[in-house]
Amino acid sequence: MMQLDQLAAAGSTLAQEDLSMFGRDPWWLVLIKAVFCFAFLMLTVLFSIVWERKVVAWMQLRIGPNRHGPWGMLQSLADGIKLMLKEDLVVKRADKVVYLLAPVVAAIPAFMAIAVIPFGPAGNEISIFGVRTPMQLTDLPIGILYILATASVGIYGIVLAGWSSGSTYPLLGGLRSCAQMISYEIAMGMSFAAVFLYSGSMSTSTIVESQQNRWYILLLPVSFIIYIVAMVGETNRAPFDMPESEGDLVGGFNTEYSSIKFAMFMLAEYINMVTVSAVAITLFLGGWRAPWPISTFWEGANHGWWPLLWFTLKVQLLLFFFIWLRGTLPRVRYDQFMKLGWKVLIPVSLVWLMLVATVRALKNEGYDFSQIVLYVAGGAVLLLLISLLVDFFRRAEVAEETDGDGAFDPMAGGFPVPPLPGQSLPPVPRRRPRRERELIVSGGADTVSDGIGNDGKGGDGA
Repeated sequence: MMQLDQLAAAGSTLAQEDLSMFGRDPWWLVLIKAVFCFAFLMLTVLFSIVWERKVVAWMQLRIGPNRHGPWGMLQSLADGIKLMLKEDLVVKRADKVVYLLAPVVAAIPAFMAIAVIPFGPAGNEISIFGVRTPMQLTDLPIGILYILATASVGIYGIVLAGWSSGSTYPLLGGLRSCAQMISYEIAMGMSFAAVFLYSGSMSTSTIVESQQNRWYILLLPVSFIIYIVAMVGETNRAPFDMPESEGDLVGGFNTEYSSIKFAMFMLAEYINMVTVSAVAITLFLGGWRAPWPISTFWEGANHGWWPLLWFTLKVQLLLFFFIWLRGTLPRVRYDQFMKLGWKVLIPVSLVWLMLVATVRALKNEGYDFSQIVLYVAGGAVLLLLISLLVDFFRRAEVAEETDGDGAFDPMAGGFPVPPLPGQSLPPVPRRRPRRERELIVSGGADTVSDGIGNDGKGGDGA
């Protein structure tokens, strides 16, 4: 623990040295950077909407947008204009103040997280109107915690939108979204903790600088996978889009919204996609650094304005991953989604974080790398053996409790499921024979048990 404290202290000192570059820009340069961040998000969103519709159409053998602009590239702009010109309805029984503020509360925090994302090196690498400045709006010693805080505030906009509408299904959609966002933020935060242990800092610029020799996706692959799953659940995207499940919620928390208010919810969703992609790039994919083949033979790849290009390409690749999931995987059931978060991602995150902390502590104690691998592998094998034994005895208990006839129970898991090959459904209770159903359809006896016919007399109604 003392070595971990020393590591954290060293990381704090390093972050403080790097953060000395920030806070020196004149006010007009800060304004230019803020406008650039806003424009970057808006242009990326406009392109992502068109790209999503075209990629999904290509996957489903359809044409996709092709009317507005060259190759349909202005389709998202046309959609925005259409939404602004549509009638702006306000539900009669809604809480007017909260109903109008909810889209704003959902959209504004989505823009705020980009403020601490580095687009380039922390040093004075570029010149804007003769002033040398880093390619980042600002940075904080706890920059990643700032991102988590802004993402958490956006949840209020969604849950308040469902509550203030005064309708049942938007309320259920808002509660679903709030529950899944809170659940998946826990696993997301623990995947960040492994990065903090390796970089020794929570500053985004320092985390990127610490990936100079090796990206954290290679050192922390489990943390990266956990974050990828959590970020899809955090943004309410397919296959985890249960808050907007049209089949059982009619549309989710935004059902009672129209015009520009509905557009703000959609804007917040796509901006959150860009934000979580930027965070994944910053923490695991080297940030603004050029990919490996380019950085080896080109020394200037990570200087000047080139880092902005590599950062943008990485964002587009992760956005393509979002689109790929939507066009490939079906929507899961809500209980399956919550079980994945609480019973899989969070336990795996805890175990992985313990392993990472153990490796860091052993390295600080001076142990050889081969010994560290032996200790960690032995602990992992022991955990696997224990889990296999527990699963074996649990299956044995379930087999003993099962009836001897092996009848298939479609409600055994709490939800009706179809039978597997080789299984058959039990007979439906109180199911009349076919002859009696034909009698009912033709006006015959309604039931046999009481022997009363349609004319009120006994027997066959004669």
